Amino acid sequence: MAKGPNAFRTISEAADELGAPQHVLRFWETKFTFISPMKRAGGRRFYRPQDIEILRAVRTLLHDEGYTIKGVQKLHKDGGLKRLMAIASGEETPGPPPAEAGSGQERDLSDEARGRLTETLNDLEAIKVRLDGLLKRP
Repeated sequence: MAKGPNAFRTISEAADELGAPQHVLRFWETKFTFISPMKRAGGRRFYRPQDIEILRAVRTLLHDEGYTIKGVQKLHKDGGLKRLMAIASGEETPGPPPAEAGSGQERDLSDEARGRLTETLNDLEAIKVRLDGLLKRP
């Protein structure tokens, strides 16, 4: 007998519905404070319909839209759950996913900095060639 659309789902049912492994849903709970299924005695999780929609939005942002965990966290922090859901459903377009520290998207490099990085890359490639040669020796 199939459950109704408003019925609570176990973690295995939620995982099947979302196409994500159970351990991923548990992991997302640790990373996103806005994911909080009901827990019964013994820690058994029950997902309400709105929990499933939130999980679906997170899955869409992470897997389809290219957001990182930090990006989804920032999106929630800046716009709340309503905006996060709107972006995931395509009702709102935020532009490209936010740049993260160290991603190289924060600013353009000056010609001098680009030159130094190119020299460093060349040096590292030469070192790699030398190391590969040493590793091939008997």
